[in-house]
Amino acid sequence: MNLTTAFKEPLPGISPEVYGAADFKAVSEIVYGVSGNVLPEGKAMLVYSRLAPLVRETGTGTFANFVELIRNDEGMKARAVAALTTNHTYFYRESHHFDHFERTVRPGMIRNIDAGRPVRMWSAGCSSGEETWSLVMTLLGGDKALGRRLLQKDLRILATDLAPHALKKASAARYAAKDLKAVPSDLVQQWATISGDDATINEDARSIVRFRLLNLLGSWPMSGKFDVIFCRNVMIYFDQETKERLVSRFADALLPGAHLYIGHSERVTGPAASILEPVGPTIYRKRTS
Repeated sequence: MNLTTAFKEPLPGISPEVYGAADFKAVSEIVYGVSGNVLPEGKAMLVYSRLAPLVRETGTGTFANFVELIRNDEGMKARAVAALTTNHTYFYRESHHFDHFERTVRPGMIRNIDAGRPVRMWSAGCSSGEETWSLVMTLLGGDKALGRRLLQKDLRILATDLAPHALKKASAARYAAKDLKAVPSDLVQQWATISGDDATINEDARSIVRFRLLNLLGSWPMSGKFDVIFCRNVMIYFDQETKERLVSRFADALLPGAHLYIGHSERVTGPAASILEPVGPTIYRKRTS
């Protein structure tokens, strides 16, 4: 990872004694070491705006002092890294993924569920939950009776993120009603409740999801394999080595014939390319032999 040691020009209105190039470089190295996210120099102002509240909260006064604090305080380091993660997402983002899941994956998944086989899915880097709930509603479908039958089976969805504030919103499952406009109306009717300008994912749909704090670069406590993994628009912040290492881990975590969905600008490269075959735009299937 290459980092510059000086800004091309001073940041407007910010004293270099409070926040300078050395501080940005130190924060960038810490963030990369913890999360794999690469912060180019163009993110210098974002780093300042996201971390300044924590600098004030801790009373450290300068970013240099704050950097020394987070080097030794794991809890505050985690908060700093979480503050610098991007949580922009929305319902039915990259809708072709949900169309493919509904047409190609869901029928076989329902057969397996009805046959008594456990089914596990993972929304990795779930952010504020819109992806997770889009997946849940697509799986349960517009037929309420079928959806309720599925809910009684051995079906679980794991949703993880390294940002506690994002997980809090995701698990609350409350959004602006207008945010669900992209979701097919029959799914909203069956699995969400609209009240004025607000929408809430129904409790029965929420029952199959488990939200957990997890750094994708750290250890994974899950022992079982997954039928589906969604990890979209997360790896765009990683360097190539980190991307390839993570995709290889996803490949190992998938059952043979299972699917991996990634972001529109992301690709499977490296060792995993021989294990995961492309079956659609940014959709991969684990080879069975």
